[in-house]
Amino acid sequence: MPLPDPSLDLARLLEDLRPVVREAGAETLKVYNSDFEVFRKDDASPVTAADRAAEAVILEALARLTPDIPVVAEEQVDAGNIPDISGGAFWLVDPLDGTKEFVNRRDEFTVNVGLIVDGEPVLGLVYCPVLDRLFTGCGPGTATLEESGERQRISVRAPDPDGLIVLSSRSHANSEALKDYLGDKPVKQVINAGSSLKFCRVAEGAADIYPRFGPTCEWDTAAAHAVLNAAGGSVTLVDGAPFLYAKDRFLNPHFIARGARA
Repeated sequence: MPLPDPSLDLARLLEDLRPVVREAGAETLKVYNSDFEVFRKDDASPVTAADRAAEAVILEALARLTPDIPVVAEEQVDAGNIPDISGGAFWLVDPLDGTKEFVNRRDEFTVNVGLIVDGEPVLGLVYCPVLDRLFTGCGPGTATLEESGERQRISVRAPDPDGLIVLSSRSHANSEALKDYLGDKPVKQVINAGSSLKFCRVAEGAADIYPRFGPTCEWDTAAAHAVLNAAGGSVTLVDGAPFLYAKDRFLNPHFIARGARA
């Protein structure tokens, strides 16, 4: 797929964004470690000062690094600021995915920055500030995990013969739909988890599959989708059709994120 600017170096851009998502994560921690107030959006979902502070850091950096690529960011969209993405390339930003985890003092919330070109994620960064784990990817074989100052390549695994390790959303669990989907598939363990880290757990070979039967938006999935693709996994619709971006109102259908042959 052609990039909007042929001179755009995705690997270089990813490196430039590493400190940006870390800075955004630091902003979330300032709030997380305080007595913060929780506000409610029109759809009753929670939002905090951390969402807005982290988004401001990311928007400033993207305006500087890629001024010609529009940015679709969660809090901006909520404020009615939706750019023209008809050019085919745009950023999807979720400054704090897992706000319910954040509010309930669970450590799994993440900062997410993903680049979409012609409907497909080509670059992604997912940073978990509390755990200091940064997942990145910008093409096949490029997925990495950076923690404790060390960077390593990651990849999906083949499922164990005794069954799948399945990830399920803690905040939007739909056990009947999950049970129906899994059917007679051999399942070793079902783990409940929050935020986009579920994709990353599959990407690093710690789990095999993440079926999602609850509501999500494109900024919830884009960055981690790019990481999983880079690690050798995939995200499809439940029927196996391609999972693409730039959909109406940026709403995702149900999907399956999987590793190798899961």
